[in-house]
Amino acid sequence: MKLYYAPGACSLASHIVLHEIGAPFEIEKVDLRAKTTASGDNFLDINPRGAVPALEVEPGVVITQGPAILQFIGDRSDIAAFKPAAGSVERARLQEVLGFIGDVHKAFGGLFNPNLSDEEKGAVIGEITRRVGQLEAMLPENGPFILGEFTQADAYAFTVVGWGRQFLDFSQFPKIAALLEAVGARPATQAALKAEGLA
Repeated sequence: MKLYYAPGACSLASHIVLHEIGAPFEIEKVDLRAKTTASGDNFLDINPRGAVPALEVEPGVVITQGPAILQFIGDRSDIAAFKPAAGSVERARLQEVLGFIGDVHKAFGGLFNPNLSDEEKGAVIGEITRRVGQLEAMLPENGPFILGEFTQADAYAFTVVGWGRQFLDFSQFPKIAALLEAVGARPATQAALKAEGLA
């Protein structure tokens, strides 16, 4: 498998989970502005939407969209929490949480618009804070992981919520702060961060 990524982007979650399952994989950095890969390929030939992550599972077979990739990787693992049975409540809960974190992810999108006024930026940060508060409410009291044990959802939350470190007051969100610390300390996370030049 080959993961196409951009450092610190949402593809970090897939990168972490690939390390967690211990399967052999390669990574290739993508310049999202130029839409080229580190090896010089046109990234639009790999993912016509031009977004990371993209996971090439075999030559010519590429999966896109973070939640789909996270579930695909989980299904290929030996970790029970990563691959709840189809049709089970546990599977639905994992999909539910991945979908919700996708909503948090979308809320951050406004911050990437350089034309936002200060007022508009404040509104975006307010929406992000509201969504992060909802995620805080989903976390169990005995945490730190969203579904009780570490899953792909925690890697995705670590990645997305971590983007708010510059402006979110995590003292308001102690369970999320504990999740970020716990996921950040995992060897798989450290390996992914190091490989992306972020640690």
